[in-house]
Amino acid sequence: MSQDGHMATPFHDEGVEMMRPVFAHSADHAPGHLVARHRHARDHLLYAASGVMTVDSDAGSWVVPPQFAVWIPSGTAHSVAMHGAVRIVSVFVAARHLPGLWRSCRVLEVTPLMRSLLLRAVTLPRLYDEAGPDGRLLEVLMDELARLVPAPLHLPVPRDSRARTVADALRAAPDDRRSLAGWAAVAGAGERTLARLFLRETGLSFGAWRRRARLMHALTALTAGLPVTTVALDCGYDSVSAFIAAFRRELGASPGRYVASARGETPGEGPG
Repeated sequence: MSQDGHMATPFHDEGVEMMRPVFAHSADHAPGHLVARHRHARDHLLYAASGVMTVDSDAGSWVVPPQFAVWIPSGTAHSVAMHGAVRIVSVFVAARHLPGLWRSCRVLEVTPLMRSLLLRAVTLPRLYDEAGPDGRLLEVLMDELARLVPAPLHLPVPRDSRARTVADALRAAPDDRRSLAGWAAVAGAGERTLARLFLRETGLSFGAWRRRARLMHALTALTAGLPVTTVALDCGYDSVSAFIAAFRRELGASPGRYVASARGETPGEGPG
């Protein structure tokens, strides 16, 4: 059951909608709602029109802020947690419709054109005319989808138990400032061994992985309404200015811009 008292239920892609190669729908979810682990027969684009989502799978976690989307290939078991009030747009795509597109989860930065297409797509009838204007609109949506750029919002999970112990601890306490040598002692591995494990199994150095973990924690905390100062300290930064600089360096915008987007405000409002 989710934190708001709702039973965790998966999105459904069965039924008459399956008669079209692409279809879209939208839904609103309360803060804390959890969509239980499930999988789809189709590829799935999950867009955060407002609020922040976290998607978890065996391969790691993906934070999806407003104006971003996560691509989930067919057959991928995953759960979705809502941070704040979330409005989602889901697009389901038959695998044959975009053969060769990404076969792993990834967060994508949604362009203004893509956003307009997504919001229009959810208004189309389920049995739209594939040869008419509705079908052509969805073809343009598919073209734009293939052009979207991945964003650094994936936190890969190391498989090795030693590195996994450190990763789990840092996700639980992102303000822990222990050095690589300190964490190596906790994990029961040499410093070089631990560094090599993180790089080999996540594609990120230990330092880069910790910065990514802090960023993802910050996104969900900011959406929950915590002040920027509190979030900066909770993420282990010495000052608010250092946190804002790191946030901007990773995402190209200030924390305040993301808070404003999550709340449906004009970008630039809010702290940071």
